[in-house]
Order: sequence, then C-alpha cells, then structure tokens
Amino acid sequence: MNIVILDGYTINPGDLDWAALEKLGNLTVYDRTNPDEVLSRSVNADILLTNKTKITQEVMGYLPQLKYIGEMATGFDNVDVRSAAERNIPVCNVPGYSTLSVAQLTFAFILELIYKTGKRSDTVHDGAWVKSKDFSYGFKGLFELSGKTIAIIGLGQIGMAVARIAEAFGMKVIASVRNPAKYEQLNIQFLSREDCFQQADFISLHCPLTDDTRHMVNDTMLALMKPTAYLINTARGALINENDLNKALNNGQIAGAALDVLSAEPPSVDNPLLTAKNCTLTPHVGWATKEARERVLSESVKNIEAFLSGELRNVVNQVKLT
Repeated sequence: MNIVILDGYTINPGDLDWAALEKLGNLTVYDRTNPDEVLSRSVNADILLTNKTKITQEVMGYLPQLKYIGEMATGFDNVDVRSAAERNIPVCNVPGYSTLSVAQLTFAFILELIYKTGKRSDTVHDGAWVKSKDFSYGFKGLFELSGKTIAIIGLGQIGMAVARIAEAFGMKVIASVRNPAKYEQLNIQFLSREDCFQQADFISLHCPLTDDTRHMVNDTMLALMKPTAYLINTARGALINENDLNKALNNGQIAGAALDVLSAEPPSVDNPLLTAKNCTLTPHVGWATKEARERVLSESVKNIEAFLSGELRNVVNQVKLT
C-alpha cells in the first residue's frame, strides 16, 4: 500500500515521528507540493494525505489507483469530496484536534490586547524603566477581565472551550448560534449577532465559513461595536471584510483586533491589515501546538487503520466500502 503525504512539513517540521504511518505501507513524504506537482506525486498513491494542498476533480480523474484520501486537518474544503464520492473514495478528516490549542490562543490574544506585553517589554529593554522616576509606569489600557462581556460567534467545540475559560476569568458570556435550544443548560445568554456586536467588550469568532458568514464582519457590524471593544478571529480569515476592518482600526472606531487567520495565507504584501493600527497578527499558529499536531498524526493513523480493516472513521463523504 503506497501512502503519500503532499505537505508533511506543516504537521511535522521535524519534531514528530512518521513511524506509525510507515508501518501501514510504503510512505513517501513531501514537505510541500505545488499545484502543478500534485498529479505526478500522487499517481502511484493508494492512500493520499493532505493538509492544505488541493486535490481536485481533475487530479482524481488521473488517479485510478487512489483508494483513500486523508485530510490531516478538520476542514476539508481543499478536497473535492463530491468527486471523491463519485469515485467511491472516502475522505476522512481529524475533527476536534486543535480545540484546546485554539482556545488557548484566543485568551493569549485577549491578554495581549490588554497588557501589550511585547510592547511593554520593548520599552523596558529600550531603557524606559531604568530612566523612570517611579517604580512602575504605563498604566494606560489596563483593566480586569472579570465583569467584562465576551461574545462568542459560533459555539462548537472551540467556542465552548473559550466560554469555559471566560467563565473562569469571571466574564459574562453571550453567544450567537443557529440553534440556541440545544444549549439551554449552559450559563450563556444567546442573542442575535447584531446584539452580540453591540454589547460585547470582546468578540471572538469561532464559526465555520459559509455563504452566510463570509464577510459577516463588515462596515455595518463594525459600526455596532463599542469604541472600547476588541475583535478576535481564530477561525477563518474570510469571515472578515479586511478593507472594512482596516478602516475601523485606523479610524479608531474599535479599540483593536487580534487575528490568527487572513483571507489569503500567506497574505499578499498589500493586505491592508498588515499595516493597520492596533492590529495583532499571528501566522495561523493556533492549531499548531505540538500536542495538537501529535493528535492529527495519531488520528490520521487510526483513520487509515480503520479503512484497511474495512471500516470508515471520521468520513466526510458518502461512500460504500467494497
């Protein structure tokens, strides 16, 4: 059984071990694969694994040997799952592997927005504390999270983890979801998206990217926010109209934003948020703790083991095993 990984570097830049996959077949790992290389590298694969590399209908048409596609992530929009189903090729993903890691980054963002630890450290290293007339300085912008309101847009596994952490900080949690009835037992107030944007001190996005949510953060919604409020996005970059957010930040319409995702990754040099005021950016690292990547690898192995034993695990398309 030939197993090919098209973009192994993101999952394993050298600190993990491929041994468990090597036991399942003849393993070939490519760190990165350009679009024009996908076909040539996949042609002998029985099992094809990807993290972000696209596997299209056209490519699948030239891969008669292909029996299984493994998505080494939760999202699978880079794979044409319908075409895979037509060819009876299961596509299996890894749900929930990054929940704790992304929730952790969300609060790293929140605390950074309050304390600006990096900038404050820079002032110390630049000599400001040595020259200070007082034992302490730089109090502007500091406040406690207890009593503040966080709005969670989308209450899946990650949103729920963020809500639990927020409650531990003594924050009031409000949320906008499609079906509030299934969350009745939670100590969360469910409001419309508009009311969440109006009332929150922090707005944290944790919803999937759909036709309904694409560019949902735009001029209209940003205008509802308090001038002291912050926007956080660890979900999908295209949830935000980046030009509109750029204007809101540069005009002081909101206090700031912290984003781990952008609409294109890597971003183009002219992405407006790269130079926006009060905008903290990280390069899509929320998912990438070692523990989370270990879970991706472990669950991917379990998915393949199930397939080889005649079962399907974490399958996202409709197929029949023969």
